[in-house]
Amino acid sequence: MYGLVNRAVEDLVTNKFGPDAWAEVKSRAGVDIGMFVAMSPYPDAVTYSLVGAASEVLGLPAEQVLEAFGEYWMQYSAREGYGELLDLMGNDLPTFLAELDDVHERLKLSFPDLVPPSMSVSDVTDASLVVHYRSDRAGLAPFVVGLLRAAAARFGRTAEVTVTRSRDDGHDHEEFLVRYLDA
Repeated sequence: MYGLVNRAVEDLVTNKFGPDAWAEVKSRAGVDIGMFVAMSPYPDAVTYSLVGAASEVLGLPAEQVLEAFGEYWMQYSAREGYGELLDLMGNDLPTFLAELDDVHERLKLSFPDLVPPSMSVSDVTDASLVVHYRSDRAGLAPFVVGLLRAAAARFGRTAEVTVTRSRDDGHDHEEFLVRYLDA
């Protein structure tokens, strides 16, 4: 993953729990990198180690850390210079999510080693939609749950997100039911 992701993990831990917690996370993860460079790729193992160590240090299940990170990622990426791009991706959640694969393709120009997930949307109603998530990386469903809730909030919606299909259960991708609680 790119340094931008690891910097976001650092930012989340530091802002919510303080710099000492981040130092402990890095130490437990065995990460001896002073500062992550946003545009540089790092092994996925670094990010997974940071999340695992954050789980230990903060006393939270890894799934909860990933979910919080998914919610935080939306705010962080907007602050880090991608806010205008996010604004151009549509005026509602289904349109926004449908544009995500195209945006990832454009980002590959700046991040040539980017291996993004793929998302598609189906079964769109006024009250819900289904998101199909495909990724080469395992174990990120909780991150997507947080991300989808934050994306819905970006459009003034409150959403409940449920994993309805998982690769852990032998499926070829994850599916998420996004139900609007304010519909």
